[in-house]
Parts: sequence; structure tokens; C-alpha cells
Amino acid sequence: MNRELHMSVALFPGQGAYRPGTLAGLWERGDDTVRDTYEEVDAVAKEKLGRNVSSTVFRPSPPSPATLLASAPDTLQLAVFTTSVATHRLLTERGAQASVHLGHSLGELAALTCAGAYDLADAAAVLCERISVLREHDTSGGAMLALGCGRERAERVVALIDHPDLVLAVDNSAGQAVVSGPADAIATAAGIAAQLGITSTQLRSPHPFHNPLLAEARRQLAARIAPLRTRPLTVPVYSPILGRFYRDGDDLAELLALHLVTPVDFRTSVAALHAAGAREFVEIGAGRVLTALVTEALPGVHAVAPLAGRDDEAGLAQAAEALRDPLGGDAVPAAAVQAAVPVAAPAQIAPVHVDRDELTAQVRALYAEAMEYPDEVFTDDVLLEADLGIDSVKQTELLSRLGDRFGLGVPPAGLRVADYDTFGKVVDFVAAGIAP
Repeated sequence: MNRELHMSVALFPGQGAYRPGTLAGLWERGDDTVRDTYEEVDAVAKEKLGRNVSSTVFRPSPPSPATLLASAPDTLQLAVFTTSVATHRLLTERGAQASVHLGHSLGELAALTCAGAYDLADAAAVLCERISVLREHDTSGGAMLALGCGRERAERVVALIDHPDLVLAVDNSAGQAVVSGPADAIATAAGIAAQLGITSTQLRSPHPFHNPLLAEARRQLAARIAPLRTRPLTVPVYSPILGRFYRDGDDLAELLALHLVTPVDFRTSVAALHAAGAREFVEIGAGRVLTALVTEALPGVHAVAPLAGRDDEAGLAQAAEALRDPLGGDAVPAAAVQAAVPVAAPAQIAPVHVDRDELTAQVRALYAEAMEYPDEVFTDDVLLEADLGIDSVKQTELLSRLGDRFGLGVPPAGLRVADYDTFGKVVDFVAAGIAP
């Protein structure tokens, strides 16, 4: 435990964080922050998707989560995101600031937005493009299933079924894991779980997130959001998908797209932040999904869910108090927060199915951007130094960047850059590092 730091964590929930009537009182009273936030997202959603979020969630009898998922799943995702941003803005007005942001799945976009990586209009555009590419390119008919057990038992269920597209997608806590895959495999998983005495619940999710089934959507999303401008972060943002903090030099378009096919390790992330000194956890969104997971894993921490009760104003006041330094001092410096949390490769919580063509495209994009060369020069047999002039120093830097991008961990002992003299050998090196 780090006794020198006392950190607070803003938790940004994902897909399931919708409660009918959340922030409705503030909306009806004309609160400028709530109205401005929803109206800005409305404008983007109307242009890109033909949707208006506020007219749905703030009508006199707002739809239930099940109704919204069945009738307007796009609006459900927009509502989750916009509620988080509005909540963060309301808390900021009350003098609150977390030491670190931690997003869960879809919540990472809100966490980054509230840390300054995107302005709200561009972040809403990212989400709209995400919705569009999934609608256009996910033909899997897949689903997600929450299992009332830890990662190890969930992995055994997946292994028993032995379906290539069924994966362990989320490690939430010692008592909850989520699997993702085709509908028939999910049904089989639910049946096996019942036989083993494991409770299961099919999630309200329109797609099998964190699954290689969404590889084509990932490619399309990265290309579509690449032109959007990003900015330096004002608050550290820790990613349970990357297993590290975001960095100002990260390619956010690639990383946000990678979320669609990469598992979430929420349990390990919370444990790492707690070990570094995190003692206050506040849910920046509707309900208490994430704070419930945190208190289950870390009894005794102070966890607040401001929008889980009937009185939003009272909940916001309580949350603002939790996010203020209890000693009345300055906020924990970002550098201190990041230095306190060890950087580690994300846990391999599901078998990785390596598509070499997809991997080649990702490595090629990184090399082309770094060297300012056209993509087509990076063929498998091109000699990096002899043909392209990439010397050993630059090659070492590029291999390091690949290690960060793909979570390869510490380079193996005796690694020689000269052994990877062609682009194809570099791709094979990355594939070997992320394969099962």
C-alpha cells in the first residue's frame, strides 16, 4: 500500500449504466450544464444518426433499459455516454476533481473526454461512428453473458464449449466475469453454467463486444475517427483494456477501435490503483454497477454512486465531497499518480486469435506513420535498412512502440534488432508475442 498518496478515482461506467429519470429533475429545472451537454450531443447524433437523445430519456415516461435496447440501442449508448459527461461537469462545478479516471468498456470514451482528450462534439462523433460501423459490419448476431463466478471458472466454461468465437471478454471481479460470442455458444454457456451451479444473466448488449468477431468493425472505426483532433490529457486516465495509463502520444483512433476486440480486465486495474493509494471511488454515471464491483473487491474503501438514488442533487453533493482532498491540500500531481501505478501488459484473459492480415495492417500503419512512408512500401519481404533506410536505432524505437501497442511486455533476453531485417519478420515477432 502506498501511504504517501491518497488518490480518488472517477469510475466511468459502460453499456448497462442507464436508469430512467436520471438527471431529469435538473433538465426540467433548466440546469445550464445538463441542458448544454445533452443538446451538444443531440446536435451531433441528429446529424450522424438521425437520433435525439434528450427527447427520449427526458420524456414524461422514459423507457426502461430493456425497451430502449429493443427499440433504440443507439440511443442507449448515447445516453450512457452523455450522462457520464454531464455528471462529471456537474461535479467539476462543485469543486471536485479526481486524481485518476478509470473507464469500463464504453466508459473509456467518457473518461478520456472528461480528461480533455476530445472536445464533446468530437467525442460524440466518435461514439456515433462506433455505433454506425457496428451496425454496418457486425453480422455475427452475437451476445454477452455475465457469469456469477471468477475468471478461472469462466475460462473453464469457455474451454468446455471449445467454440473458436466464444471468449472471456471481461474480468470484473472474483464473483463476476463476462463471456462474449455467437448466440448459440452463449446459450450453451448459460446451460453449462446452470449445470455447474453458476448463475448467469444475458446482458443488454446489441453486439458481442471485446471479441475478434468485431475485427472488421474495428478496422472501419479506426479509419473513420482518425481525422478527429485529440488534445493532451489534463487528468491521468487508466485503461483496463490496455493495462496502463493513456499517453499523450497515443493514437487514440487505433486504441479506441481496438476496444471492440480486446478484453477488459477491470479487477486487476482496480487492484493496481488501490495498491497505489486510491481510497475514494466515485461512479460518474447512472446507477452503481462499478462501485458495487469495487466494494465487493475492496471492502472498506469509500465508494459513492451519486446517481443511484432518488435525489440527484444530494448524491452529487456527496460525490463532490468524496472527490475533494480530505486533508484540504492540492490535488495529487498527475506524474505522481502514474509513477505509483506499475505499468504491466494487460492480462491475457481470453485466447487470442491472431489474424495475420489484420495484424499486418496495424503494424504497417504504425511504421508508415512513424516513417512518413506510403503504406504500400511495407511488404513482407522489404528490407527495412537496405531498402528503406530504417537504421538499428530507429528500428529499436519502432519495436518498443509495437511492444506498447500490443502489450508484449519486456523484450526477451538476447533480442537482436538485426534478426528482424524485413517487415514480414517484424509482423511475425508481434504475432508470436500475442498468440496463445
